Amino acid sequence: MPERVGRLSLLGLLLVGIAVVWVCRDDLNAARLYSWIDHGGAWAPMLFMLLYALATVLFAPGSVITLAGGALFGPVWGTLYNLVGATLGATFSFLIARYLAGDWAERRAGRRLRRLKRGVDAEGWRFVALVRLVPLLPFNLLNYALGLTGIRLWHYVLTSFVFMLPGALAYTWLGYLGREAVAGGSGLIQKGLFALALLALVAFLPRLVGAMRRGNAIEVQSLRDRLALPGAPLVLDVRRAEDFNGRLGHIPRAVNIPLEQLPQRQELLEEWLERPIAVVCHTDRRSEQAAALLEREGFAHVQVVKGGMVAWHAMGGPVEWG
Repeated sequence: MPERVGRLSLLGLLLVGIAVVWVCRDDLNAARLYSWIDHGGAWAPMLFMLLYALATVLFAPGSVITLAGGALFGPVWGTLYNLVGATLGATFSFLIARYLAGDWAERRAGRRLRRLKRGVDAEGWRFVALVRLVPLLPFNLLNYALGLTGIRLWHYVLTSFVFMLPGALAYTWLGYLGREAVAGGSGLIQKGLFALALLALVAFLPRLVGAMRRGNAIEVQSLRDRLALPGAPLVLDVRRAEDFNGRLGHIPRAVNIPLEQLPQRQELLEEWLERPIAVVCHTDRRSEQAAALLEREGFAHVQVVKGGMVAWHAMGGPVEWG
């Protein structure tokens, strides 16, 4: 009974805090934060990190605070303070979710949460690293969702700290660049180019991580050999229905879900979340898009069939129609 009262009290405080943040959301801008923190004197860094942590727990927009951190403390210390504040907030959210709803979530987990739990169970800290670089959910919500999985706390904290660094560095530098532009600092062109390079790196990381996680594309001969063995991959054909049964036909036992319909129909692949999937199209481009989409949704073993159905035909692989 006391534990239940404690949980209900914490939940009530959390909901009140989120409601206050929502009502006061127009006041949460970089200029206002700059004014609050700038009056903190020697305690400003500590105040900033605690404010960042609290904002993360209460679903306040972290990008605004990260930009303010860059403007207040510069690119080096600002990155450190932003990263520590974000990690503290992520840790608090994780612990709150585990305390409040761990047992309930185990019984009532929805499809997206089940995928998250399976991904963590299968890959541990590597899955957390992936979702920090390629978020499956918004940052604040992801922190709570990961608290409902079985990952160890220190694995979660350390991995979050390390793999949130690229984004923290990029957005901190943007905040610093904005302050320099207002103040008329020197070297703005060089600093601006560096900021663009950082943003390009952050934008490219999801594609790089997806490629590394998938490994090399599977050759058609290798796929043909594997289809004859136990534990064969599911062949997912992402062409349109008319192409699936068109001139090139399709690989026997392939499942056809056109790329355009994949976001709405991926629940059909639920049992393949941790099993191998080979994605095939006419050639490679749409296959790579489909594989990237499945990676973002937590599918663990996705490969692109190199050369697609064109290469399969050139090799003389069996095909079906209808």
